[in-house]
Formats: sequence, structure tokens, C-alpha cells
Amino acid sequence: MRAINVAIVSLALISLAQSVIAAPRDASPVKRILVLGDSLSAGFGLRSSEAYPALLTEKLRAASLEFEITNASQSGGTTAGGLQRLPAHLKRKIDIFILELGINDAFTGVPIAQIRSNLQAIIDMVKARYPNARIIIAGMQLPNYAADEYVFAFGQVYADLAAKNNAALIPYLLEGVGGDPNLNQPDRVHPNAVGQKILAENVWRILEPIAREVAVIPSASEGSHLRPSITQ
Repeated sequence: MRAINVAIVSLALISLAQSVIAAPRDASPVKRILVLGDSLSAGFGLRSSEAYPALLTEKLRAASLEFEITNASQSGGTTAGGLQRLPAHLKRKIDIFILELGINDAFTGVPIAQIRSNLQAIIDMVKARYPNARIIIAGMQLPNYAADEYVFAFGQVYADLAAKNNAALIPYLLEGVGGDPNLNQPDRVHPNAVGQKILAENVWRILEPIAREVAVIPSASEGSHLRPSITQ
């Protein structure tokens, strides 16, 4: 009887070892980028393939960097709306987070303190879920039609948040595009397809070195640590 019990225990241990070894792993080398923005990132008035996040996918592929980009941007998006929408997009692991929100808040006169608070809450939420995720903040500016205290303070929010959170900063997403009728749609607010290509270049200058650093970091199992293997 004792020999039978030993045999049963041995078989159970072998079965356990095999099941642990066979446990699924997230061995994919593909890393993930999440873009949370408004119409500028959503590509308002254009095909999704013409928006700069899709153009970044092409640049990453050309650079032999295996990244998957999720564009969670929404036309008309605000910082408060982004904060509400973000949790659903944090269910899958992200390695790089690009934050582009705030200009719609400014257009409607949302207090600077509230804009800053919402953006910080978004960053905090990402950090809490994925502490090692790299964060890129897309800076924005209001047109110089009213160079008052609000305009200055709004532009400064992004630099301050980047410094506070050790995040990378795109100084001005619309650099080289804003105000140019040849690079914008008839509303003179949203970039056309050519303008989006320039936005892609503005983001790529900041994203490329970060993506190269992140690309060599070993992937961990999504949402948990790698399961240990048992060898005999």
C-alpha cells in the first residue's frame, strides 16, 4: 500500500511539473504603445491610416522595432473625458504611453489648475497600473490671439508635468503645422494628410530613442509575473 501511495504522489508531482512548464507565457517580442488624445491624434476628417499614430507604426516597422500601437484618441476629447476612458485601455499591458489632451479644455476656458489636475491623474493611473511604462507628453499651445496669463500658463502645464513625472516632452505637437493653411483642413484647426506627416515626425523625434530603449527590455507575462518552470 505504501508503494502505491508513493507512486500516486510521484505521478501527481510529474503532472504538476508538466502543467507548470506548459503554462502559457507572453513570449511575444511585440511591445505596446497607447496613444490617448483628441481629434489631432484621431485624425479628424481623415482616414485612420493618415493620422500620425498609424504613420508611427510604419516608422517603427521600418526601424525594425516590433511595437503595436493602440490609438485610443477621440475627436472632441478632453482631459476629463480621457480620465474616464483610460481604464478600459489599461487592461492590456502598455510599454509606452503618449498623452495628447488639453487643447479642447483650453478652448472652453477650463481652469488651468483643473487641466493640470486631470492630466496628472491620467499619468498617475498609468503609473499605478504599469510602473515601468515610459510616458511621452505632447505639448500644446494656444494661438497667439490672446497672449495673456491663461495662454502662457496653459503652454507651461506640459513642461511642468513632464519635469514632475520624469516624462519625455514633445515641446509642441503642431510645430511647423499650426497656422499654416497649406497643412491644415479648411477649418484651419485640424491638420490635413500632409500636416499629419509632420506631426508624425515631431512625435518620432521623441519616440524613436525611447522605443529603441524599451525594445531591448525583456517582456514580462501580461498582468502577472512569469510563471516558474520545474525541471527534473
